[in-house]
Amino acid sequence: MALSVENHDHPVAPLTVVVMGVSGVGKTTLARLLADRLDLPFAEADEFHPPANIAKMSAGIPLDDQDRAPWLRAIGAWLKARTEDGTGGVVTCSALKHGYRDILRAAAPEAFFLHLSGGHDLVEDRISHRTGHFMPASLLDSQYAALEPLGADERGAVLDVGPSPEELVEMAVDLLRPVNGDLA
Repeated sequence: MALSVENHDHPVAPLTVVVMGVSGVGKTTLARLLADRLDLPFAEADEFHPPANIAKMSAGIPLDDQDRAPWLRAIGAWLKARTEDGTGGVVTCSALKHGYRDILRAAAPEAFFLHLSGGHDLVEDRISHRTGHFMPASLLDSQYAALEPLGADERGAVLDVGPSPEELVEMAVDLLRPVNGDLA
C-alpha cells in the first residue's frame, strides 16, 4: 500500500516520514511501529553512518557538520528512492539542525518531520538503560545544544515522548492524517 502526500503545487508524492530528535528519545521504536502500522518501508539512520562516525561517537566525541554531511546525504538518497519508487517510507534521523533537515528536504521535498521531544533527565535515563548502542549518554548535552526546533517553514510536528510507544504511534497517525487522508 503506497500512501501519498497531497500538495496542490506538486503531483501526489508517497508519504515519507523522518522521525527525529536527540539520541534516546525512542526514534527507532516509534519509527518501526509507525512503519509497521502504515505498511511502509523502514530505515534506521545509524545504518547509514560510515565506520569513522561510529568510532568517533563510541569514543565520546561529538560529530561535526563535516562528519554528518555524507550521512545526511545517504539518508536523503534513501528518502528520494522511496519517493521515486512510490513506496514512501519511515526513517529515523536525529536531524537536529534546520540545515540538516534542509539536506533531507533537498532529496525528498515532501518529507514530514516527526520530532520526538523529551526532558533531559528522562532521555538520559533511557540512554543509561539501553544496551547495544554506540551513542554514550555523555554526548546527550551536545545533542540538546545543537537541537534547533522545527521552524514554521518546516512540514512536521512535535510529539512528547511521555506516553507509551503504542500511544505515540496513534498520535503520529492522527498527525499524519491531514497530510495523507488515506491513513487507516
